[in-house]
Amino acid sequence: MQLVNERLVSGWDDPRMPTISGIRRRGVPARALRDFAYHIGITKYDGLTDTGVLDHAIRDDLNRHALRRLAVLRPVKVVLTNLPEDHIEEFDAYNLPDDPANTRKIALTREIYIEAEDFMEVPPPKYFRLRPGGEVRLKYGYIIKCEEVVKSADGSIAELRCTVDLTTKRGGPNDSRKVKGTIHWVSAPHAVDAEVRLYDRLFTVPEPDAEGDFKAHLNPHSLEVVTAKCEPSLAAASPEERYQFERLAYFALDPDTAPGHLVFNRTILLKDAWAKEQKKPA
Repeated sequence: MQLVNERLVSGWDDPRMPTISGIRRRGVPARALRDFAYHIGITKYDGLTDTGVLDHAIRDDLNRHALRRLAVLRPVKVVLTNLPEDHIEEFDAYNLPDDPANTRKIALTREIYIEAEDFMEVPPPKYFRLRPGGEVRLKYGYIIKCEEVVKSADGSIAELRCTVDLTTKRGGPNDSRKVKGTIHWVSAPHAVDAEVRLYDRLFTVPEPDAEGDFKAHLNPHSLEVVTAKCEPSLAAASPEERYQFERLAYFALDPDTAPGHLVFNRTILLKDAWAKEQKKPA
């Protein structure tokens, strides 16, 4: 019995669990919980509150307080062929969008990483990210154009070779040139690795015990673990801070972090992907 109890206690802080310990470890701020409690109020009767209300409180708080950082969860290497091999160029990036004076430096080099889903060889209509012959803007940086796709022997993408329009940086002669897509990136030689735990909802339906067997509705994809490439400032991440990995989600440092081994937990997505899924026809 003692062993069973120890296992139960050790599971209370699993970030998928709807416990105070679990959601704190996932990175949910106390401010957001207080705001949620204030707005739902108190009634004399049992009732259900949509989890979207809690999610809104969390996003609202993190949007105002989470530091912005660049990270790539599923990296694809990009070689900027018209930059020298030793090229290092710094750009100003916002820490908080509402405080334009609060910036940090990020380095652009000849080799960078972008997100795998930000490139498609045969894209669908209205796909505004990178494609062969297409252009996108690097967040805070230049417009780039994909010139060549290099593949491995197994057919997977080894790297993309792109050119940079050097006139399109902020303050450059063509900085106002418009392209429809902007993507995030990190410098390959400066990137730091991090274990990133992508937590999702524990159940696949809003009321898992409505039919009596909640275990039938466990979400098999409630946790995915990836090795991300992160901008070097995240090597000094603090457990007290919350971070928005730009264009991706909000994250918090996990207690499993150790010297030379960063671990981040996904707190919540930037938008409610589950609400969109619920609207799809069965």
